[in-house]
Amino acid sequence: MSEEIRKGKQTPTICIRLPYTESLGTEAVDLYNQSNRTAQDWQAIMLEDIMAVNDDGLWIHMKAGWSIPRRNGKSEILIMRVIWDLTHERRALYTAHRESTAAASWEKVVRILAKIGYREDVDFKSYKSAGRRSIEWLKDGSEAVANFRTRSGTGGLGEGYDTLIIDEAQEYTGDQESALKYVVTDSKNPQTLMCGTPPTAVSSGDVFLKYRKTTLAGKNDDSFWAEWSVPNLTDAHDPELWYLTNPSLGTILSERTIRNELGDDQVDDNIQRLGLWLRYSQQSAISKQDWNDSALSDKPKLPAKPRVFFAVKYGKTGNVSLAAAVKLDDDKVFIEAIDCRPIRDGNAWLMPFLKNPHADAVVIDGAGNQTVLASEMKDAGVKCKAVLPKVADVAAAHALFEQQLFGGGIRHMNQPALAQAATNCEHRAIGSGGGFGYASVLEGADISLLESVSFAHWLCSTAKPRKQQIVSF
Repeated sequence: MSEEIRKGKQTPTICIRLPYTESLGTEAVDLYNQSNRTAQDWQAIMLEDIMAVNDDGLWIHMKAGWSIPRRNGKSEILIMRVIWDLTHERRALYTAHRESTAAASWEKVVRILAKIGYREDVDFKSYKSAGRRSIEWLKDGSEAVANFRTRSGTGGLGEGYDTLIIDEAQEYTGDQESALKYVVTDSKNPQTLMCGTPPTAVSSGDVFLKYRKTTLAGKNDDSFWAEWSVPNLTDAHDPELWYLTNPSLGTILSERTIRNELGDDQVDDNIQRLGLWLRYSQQSAISKQDWNDSALSDKPKLPAKPRVFFAVKYGKTGNVSLAAAVKLDDDKVFIEAIDCRPIRDGNAWLMPFLKNPHADAVVIDGAGNQTVLASEMKDAGVKCKAVLPKVADVAAAHALFEQQLFGGGIRHMNQPALAQAATNCEHRAIGSGGGFGYASVLEGADISLLESVSFAHWLCSTAKPRKQQIVSF
């Protein structure tokens, strides 16, 4: 007897639902299964919740949203729902962020209807035109229709539907919501469905994020939310977490497939494969594109006698970071993160770097630790100058860093830890003059690596040239 194949968790890790005793979800699943396809257990469970009705036959949940990691088949629920709507006198508007998604969904519904046994031009008729696809239900004189299109700030105005579907909901913007949310107002039994993945740094939408937040807080009436996710940034290479957050693992997903797709971007792997919702906005002050544009593919050629400028940043999370900067022959500044260690380990590990014969000066930032390190440097015989920045210096350093980064004046080797800090940061106000420092958009992450390279860059960029010593006889 063969061993039973292990499957991913079939119920959400988080679910907000209202109580109910009756649902039409089984009807939608049975209809879909007539096409020789078989809905997965978790999809059937989701449809039961989404299509729950009260004693008057009205939807218990007027809005329903769900988030699942990629390639699990979350949009298949939408396909099942559109087919049910067409066969039950309802008008549905299926919207997607990409035209290819809307087109593929339309083609799938047409194909499944045919496999169920419905006939084109007899039971239904499908239409295709630029940017819009439709299916009209012809049987029994029905006025049911399903339209498929991409979203815009004006799409849907003036049209009336019973079901509004938002696929790729992580890209759903406020402007689009303003144009679409009223299309179901006149329906006697309206419902809005949203599904997607957690937003990433390049996601443009904010509606999905806000809906999740308010629903989890109990501030949305008549609403449903479900997700498969991990609560915090964690090890994306742990197979146990794959089974926790991917309900289709063991059916349409395999461990081998997941293992092969994982890369070096820990944050992205957590979002895409483990369903992580970051606690803060993912709109980083420094984009991945900006950061990658300044990266070098090969190690830089340093001057014959380089002036090395260091920076030590004591972070609020209990770590201390060390970075260095050197001006290249083309006047661009090369920055590098050297190490990040717990403050409790002491400062002895810093001394060999600061005793480098090419070391010119070092910025030390972090209240309560600046004078301690400066004193220890003196006792250890470190000759490079210690610079203890004031609030105005901190603001100037970070402003100059971004100005030079965006202007092409900085080079780096795209170190993974530094790249993660730089592309997941936001500004925090410092002082009263409009200056800013950095904070991480990742829950509990340390931003000191980014701040240390910013300080090292500032010291290097503003250093005055050494005076040439003139020897005469």
